Amino acid sequence: MKKCVVLTSVIFSLIMHSCGLRNDRHIAARPVIVTRGEWQAATARPYKSHKPVRITVHHEGTLIDSTKNVAVFIKNIQRWGMGNDRKWADVPYHFFVAPDGRVYEGRNVFTAGETATEYDPSGHLLISCLGNFEKQEIPKKQLDALVALIAYCSRKYDIATDSLGTHRDHSGKTDCPGKNLYRYFADGSVGKRVKELQQ
Repeated sequence: MKKCVVLTSVIFSLIMHSCGLRNDRHIAARPVIVTRGEWQAATARPYKSHKPVRITVHHEGTLIDSTKNVAVFIKNIQRWGMGNDRKWADVPYHFFVAPDGRVYEGRNVFTAGETATEYDPSGHLLISCLGNFEKQEIPKKQLDALVALIAYCSRKYDIATDSLGTHRDHSGKTDCPGKNLYRYFADGSVGKRVKELQQ
């Protein structure tokens, strides 16, 4: 009986491989995403639609750690962004990555972002890592979740991994996403890990 189970498992694995189906490694690469409903997002206002063709990473810029109530924190970002200071349609980014590795759904991916920067975010799928990585190190869980999210978004929205960049790659007026996160983009390690998840 044990031999039969093992043989069946081997045959199933071979079928998956020959058919090009994703194995557990690829399934595990998909992050668990906290929905807008779960963090009690307000309804977004209508805004211009776009098709994301590149992925761009920011940091939020506020010192933060895993003790922070992230849902409340993002809700406050939304309240500020949609308020009189900015009058944006929603939170500025499409996804947020928390220090504990949880991913939070932001604005609709097919709605262009709105950020306090001079570059036009149309066509950019915007991911913001919560924290200030000019001053603090990025936790391993957060970096791992970022890599997994990039790989997932690249597959789901058919975005070339070679398009991956950061805020400072599109602007000469910022240190975002901070030296302690940017170095993983500058040395190519984030891009390499993303591609490995997609093999």
